[in-house]
Amino acid sequence: MNHPILIAGAGPVGLTLAMSLKRRGVDVRIVDKSSARSDKSKALVMWPRTLELMAIQGCTAAFIGAGMRCRGARIFADGDMLAHVRFDIARSTYDYALMIPQSETERVLEEQLAGLGLQVERRVELVAFQEQADGVIATLRHPDGRQETVEAAYLCGCDGAHSTVRHALDAPFEGNTMPSDWILADTYIDGEVAQDELTICWVPQGVLVLFPMGGKRFRVIADIGTSSAQAPAAPTLAGMQEVLDQRGPKGLRAYDPYWLSGFRINERKVKEYRHGRVFLSGDAAHVHSPAGGQGMNTGMQDAFNLAWKLAMVWHGHAAPSLLDSYSPERSAVGDQVLRNAGNMTRIALLRNPVLRELRNLAAGTLSRIPALRQRMVDQLTEVDLHYREGSPLTQSPRGAAERPAPGDRAPDIALRAGDADARGLYDLLGTGRFVVLSVDAPAVDLPQGARSIAVAAIAAADPAWQAGHVYLVRPDAYVALSVRAGDDATIIAALERLETDG
Repeated sequence: MNHPILIAGAGPVGLTLAMSLKRRGVDVRIVDKSSARSDKSKALVMWPRTLELMAIQGCTAAFIGAGMRCRGARIFADGDMLAHVRFDIARSTYDYALMIPQSETERVLEEQLAGLGLQVERRVELVAFQEQADGVIATLRHPDGRQETVEAAYLCGCDGAHSTVRHALDAPFEGNTMPSDWILADTYIDGEVAQDELTICWVPQGVLVLFPMGGKRFRVIADIGTSSAQAPAAPTLAGMQEVLDQRGPKGLRAYDPYWLSGFRINERKVKEYRHGRVFLSGDAAHVHSPAGGQGMNTGMQDAFNLAWKLAMVWHGHAAPSLLDSYSPERSAVGDQVLRNAGNMTRIALLRNPVLRELRNLAAGTLSRIPALRQRMVDQLTEVDLHYREGSPLTQSPRGAAERPAPGDRAPDIALRAGDADARGLYDLLGTGRFVVLSVDAPAVDLPQGARSIAVAAIAAADPAWQAGHVYLVRPDAYVALSVRAGDDATIIAALERLETDG
């Protein structure tokens, strides 16, 4: 019998991984040295791609009910609006950013876990581990000081930027710290400011960003232009009000703050997300600028990527080599997010007057050219993330479809009635298997041996998909490959390569 998978860290990433594994019938233990989940808002945005992946888990409604929908973003420079971008052009069912405090995200995830019969083991700390040929031996310290030796099939380090797992692996966290201090306030604000859109203000002194949180509550973030030797101090309410007066829309008044903090922006990442039977995910593997609000989303998507692969291997349905794809796929995405977030931050912090003028002209152009606006929204909403290059799971045989192309995100699509009682592709992906999807084409007759990891389905023609093609869609809703209808052998051969030897 397989040993459980051990997850260190019960933030959004660890909880997402535990939920995804548990839904697939994997034995899991999840430990965290803290006594309770976070009571701070921290990460605040859940983007459409993450909501889509939650839809596959069947729990999107719980998150939407706990958050508020942010419909767009306005960019101002010196009081003049340069651009107004609406998220309703997002190429997703979820055409908005869901504003949900991290404390609520963790609450919903813990409730999902409880419904699956799993509880977080609080005040239990991973203190050491050793990899063996067939598993990991870990040492856990309990609240009373008792130490427990645990045998785990795999260890997943989801334990944050100061990861015990990463340090034990001696995996370099390469990168740098931006040379400026920042201040943050979660507070109530009165005045004329959009209640359902991001407000971004560029001024010569720096940047101010207002994130709506519902009920006149806002997350306020601003740089203060210098970096001190000590850790940046938390602002006072009066100090934050001064920044609002200098940089924000006129007449805003902040009051009743419930979180004031100072911070610095680190841009760091490990090269390898996998070390044998030990994996790194989320902030344990990458940290970056909060610009774009993509840190938590990227980490949760690490978890979705890893979960289905671990589940297939743990159950013996796929060869262990499937796990080799995790690090190159997620490392490439981590590089992309680091680059995008860093660029957005540096653009906002431009001090040179000539460069600021060029930036402002470019932002104004953004609001007038639909293709540029769409590209920005695709990037923010993360529907443009892909595995086209560098993934051992992506194949582009002759005759592959152009939309969605191999490696691209697979949008949801309605299925023909009767296909495993699933109404849409994402319903069927919730089984944890690949979907062999025939679009306006006959169904593929899968051999018996492939049915533990794949299911066949049919969909009518759809603008987002290329008719007359068969797609192999991964459990995390990315296209592994596609062929013209009739080339069933290529699809079946790809599945056979994934299966356990013999």
